Amino acid sequence: MANLKVFISSTCYDLNVVRSQLRNFVNNFGYDPVMSDYADVLYDPRVHTHTSCVQEVTNCDVLILIMGSRFGGKAIPKAAEVVNLEYLKDKSKSNKILDDSANLSITQLEVIRAIESGIPIFTFVENKVMHDHLVYEKNKDKEFIESLDFPSFADKPETAKYVFEFINFLRHRIENNSIVSFNRMEDIESYLRKQWSGLLQRLLYEQRFKKQEEIKIDYLANQIADIKTAIMTSISSSDLKDTARGAIKFRHLVDFFRQLKNSNTRDLLLLDITFQDLLTRLSIIDIISIDNSNRFNRLTALILEDGTFFELRYPIGFIERLKDDWMEFTILNQTSRQAIINAIYDIDDNRPMRNFRYIDKQFSDVFIENQDGDLNLVQDEGNSTD
Repeated sequence: MANLKVFISSTCYDLNVVRSQLRNFVNNFGYDPVMSDYADVLYDPRVHTHTSCVQEVTNCDVLILIMGSRFGGKAIPKAAEVVNLEYLKDKSKSNKILDDSANLSITQLEVIRAIESGIPIFTFVENKVMHDHLVYEKNKDKEFIESLDFPSFADKPETAKYVFEFINFLRHRIENNSIVSFNRMEDIESYLRKQWSGLLQRLLYEQRFKKQEEIKIDYLANQIADIKTAIMTSISSSDLKDTARGAIKFRHLVDFFRQLKNSNTRDLLLLDITFQDLLTRLSIIDIISIDNSNRFNRLTALILEDGTFFELRYPIGFIERLKDDWMEFTILNQTSRQAIINAIYDIDDNRPMRNFRYIDKQFSDVFIENQDGDLNLVQDEGNSTD
């Protein structure tokens, strides 16, 4: 099994110590570092070394970018031809650096090639450079900016703006735009450990979630088949086609309200009332979106008149879709609506809806609003009915 290949991109002269330490760090992780100064890059004798470095990026899985106070060597024009700069202009809101391709460095072209290839990038910028970048951002539109000296670029002050604009290009990307400042190698190591661990955790979660979704799909497919069969025996043949389609389309709608365990639900679903009136008659007085980062998604709470609530493990947009379905459902004739409701209720009436449960506690005792207006979990939910 091949090891993960990590391309380390940076200027070499000023960041030699950091590059060496980072190489050891990557090796200790069991991954393969790819670095130009350690003969890890294939230098094809038919092309320039700059082009070889840019082309090597596509053979790697991850790129780590270290930015210091040196611009580095300017790339030859042939190397710039390897990347599609026009394509990249849609990938960031700050593209000034791309308009002047003749002044791109080799390091910058390596990163641009990684972006073009969809390779994850972890960007680290020295603290002193980040400080000067903030000064640049506040003054870049002023006349004196060209004569302003930045302490971190004392050797070649004319290159500072190219580094700063490249930082802007990276931090204004529409994705993968995280930039971390560092002072010591330990800062980089700590960040990468957490990020790589988090990515593995996310991969395992998504793999587990995908398997659960496959089970749900199989389950729903069987339920749909049962509903179709039930409907065919419960209504007249003239309405069979439309009602069969309705049973599939409105199954989530009817099943959702069935879970509320209200004795009047079946009768309420036959009324020609608005979606809001339906919620009111079911004692639902409020619907609140809850940001729950531990579950990688947002929850929705349906607050009841007595202060207890239902927890729905779907974003609030799910309720909006139910509202749209309700508008279409009320257009159907009573016979079709009754047949659909009966069919769904008759199939395993005690089957709970997944990701939906009743919390027998006051909502205000379970969640509390912080100073940013977000809701935080303050204690375990306690008694609940899944």
